[in-house]
This record gives sequence, C-alpha cells and structure tokens, in this order.
Amino acid sequence: MAQSINAKVYGSASVVLSDDLTVFNSSKYAVFPGFCDVHVHFREPGFSYKETIRSGCASAARGGYTAVCTMPNLNPVPDDLEHLKAQTDIIETDACIHVYPYGAITVGEKGETLADLEGMAPNVCAFSDDGKGVQSDDMMREAMKRAKALGKMIVAHCEVNDLLHGGYIHDGEYARLHGHRGICSESEWAQVARDIELVKEIGCKYHVCHISTKETVDIIRKAKAEGVDITCETGPHYLVMNDMDLQEDGRFKMNPPIRSEEDRKALLEGILDGTIDMLATDHAPHSAEEKSRGLEKSVFGIVGLETAFPIMYTYLVKPGIMTMERLVEVMVEAPRKRFDLPLGEDFSIWDLDAEYEIDPAEFVSLGKATTFTGWKVNGRCMATVCDGKVVWKEDK
Repeated sequence: MAQSINAKVYGSASVVLSDDLTVFNSSKYAVFPGFCDVHVHFREPGFSYKETIRSGCASAARGGYTAVCTMPNLNPVPDDLEHLKAQTDIIETDACIHVYPYGAITVGEKGETLADLEGMAPNVCAFSDDGKGVQSDDMMREAMKRAKALGKMIVAHCEVNDLLHGGYIHDGEYARLHGHRGICSESEWAQVARDIELVKEIGCKYHVCHISTKETVDIIRKAKAEGVDITCETGPHYLVMNDMDLQEDGRFKMNPPIRSEEDRKALLEGILDGTIDMLATDHAPHSAEEKSRGLEKSVFGIVGLETAFPIMYTYLVKPGIMTMERLVEVMVEAPRKRFDLPLGEDFSIWDLDAEYEIDPAEFVSLGKATTFTGWKVNGRCMATVCDGKVVWKEDK
C-alpha cells in the first residue's frame, strides 16, 4: 500500500493494491477507513438459503465494510460455547473480513433462562437477543449483572410484546389509509425506558439496537445527560424515509418499521447532535419467496450493507445536512470505539462521482429486498482492503 489509513484520514486516493498491481491514482477517488456495522444477520448456521458467512462478507466488502457483528438468531442459537462454535468454525474458514459474533442473552432467545454468558464471554463481542425483546424485568436485571461482571455489553432489541397487537408496519397515516395493523411507537420506547432504569441500578454497559421513534431519541438524550452508560444506533432507511414512502411490497417491511416524518426528523437531529452514536444497517436477508407476500405476510427484514454509504452520502452529505466527518464517525469510529474493535489498515476506495440507480440484481448478498430499489445515488466502492488483502474490487 502506498499510504496507511487510520480512522481520522480520508481523502483523495493514491493507492497501489500490491497483490494484484491495481493502481488507483486520481483525485476522483476517495479513501475511507474500513466501515464497521455492529448489527448484521449472516444467517449461518441454520438458514444458509437466506445468506451465508461467505456471501454476507462479500456483501459487506462491496459496501466498504471490513468489520461486522453478527446477531444470534441462528440455528443453533449461540447460547453456549458449543453452539457458538458452530458459527465461529464457519467464520474461521469462510470470512474475508472481520466477523465478531454476539452471544444470546437467553437460551434459544426464548427469554426464559439465561444463556451461558460466562462460557461465551471470551469469544463474543457482546450479548443480545436481537429480534426479540427480553420481556422479564428480572431476567434483564440478572443478565445485566452478569454482563457487567464479565466486562461485556448488553445490546438490546427493545420491544414490548403486549403492545404489538399483530402489527407489522408503523401505526401511522399509511396504516390507517390502507387498512394495515400498526406497531405503536410505545412498544419500542417503553422497553428502552425500562432498561435505562435497570442500567442506572446496575451500572452495566448498554446499547440499543435500531431506534426508530422520536420518544426513544428523547429518552436516550436525557439518559446520556444523566451520565448513563448508554449508546444506540439507527439505520439509513429510518433517516431518509417516512411511513408515507411505503408501498404494498414486502421490501418495505422491517422491524422496527419506518415511522412518521416527525420520527424521521427526530432521528436525524439525534444522529447529528450525537444522541445517536452510530449507523447500523440491520442487514437481514431473506429469500425472494419470503419477501414476496406483501406487507402483511412477508417476513421482517431488508438488506443494507451495499447501499448504506451511497444513500447516506447522496441524501445527507451532498445536500449539506451531514458532514463527511460525521458520517465517517458514525460508520467507522463510534462503532469500533464502543465495541472495542480494532481498525488496523483496513480501507475502501470510492468513486464519489459515479452515479447510478440501485439495482438489487447487482447485489452480491443472497438477499435482494431493499427499500432503495431504483433510487439514484452517487458513490461506488471500487475496492476494499482488509488486513492487506483485496476483498472486493469493482470489475466495472
């Protein structure tokens, strides 16, 4: 490499990728440190028809990511060291970027019995039951106590089951106009508020997954002002869309749902003022058939690793809403710092002038469901380097 990259440096590229002698030497190319996503689903073991470690890593590399944290809704669920090994064995052989697995908080993510946190602790980035909220106050309290003793963080999908009422999109204007059952905002923020009180009591490190409501932003902002050890994330789709952008298509169904314009504006304010610490895609691939059943019957989840930077750059940085420095912070620095993940000399090279329409047929992820089909964006990843190896190169 002709230059070393760290989390503070990005700009024009003059880089030689020595393993294949490809040279990028033009002011049109920009170099960014390797992006980090602390919330992805690579589906293996158990659901390799949706995604594999190999295809998920390739998708991440195409999006400029060199580090990801994989959620535990797998089969087997990584709730003890043996079940975790079923995943880490595949990571060791098939991953081309850094993959850090989560351990589950409860056995089978069922919320009934605590998982073997002590046994998994040395081999996981944190503990999460993502996809399911821990309903029991006492269960979450004990999980926080044990995580604190182990020096690990609790990463929470916050959702109160009793408030869902069979909803599947935001309980807002689009749902009312089209006769859909809605998911109320309280189902998210009420559990965030509960967990914050537990964190105050116990003093563990705590992180909230994919926040989507204005109330959640306000609650977390207040908790931070009070000195609570809390961070949170949101995704690109929550920052650039509202519920009136939905269509009668399963590619618009994810959990939590895209919410109102008021919520979107609050999330944007939160990521600009630092209340929201980092960007995470919640990359959640499914088969085409599973996403072909419309809003009501399709499964929850969309992909996002290959579109995150182009969307954020095009719709927030280029119009002057967000600085490039802040985008690098939420995609590189903040997630690595909070989760204690090294950067090294990982980087990606981007043609920021490249303009194109997002086409899921070009994705290397096995999942193709995205809200951004047909969106015009700038920014194409030309190459990604991880540990000195080229893990993605744009043939075009």
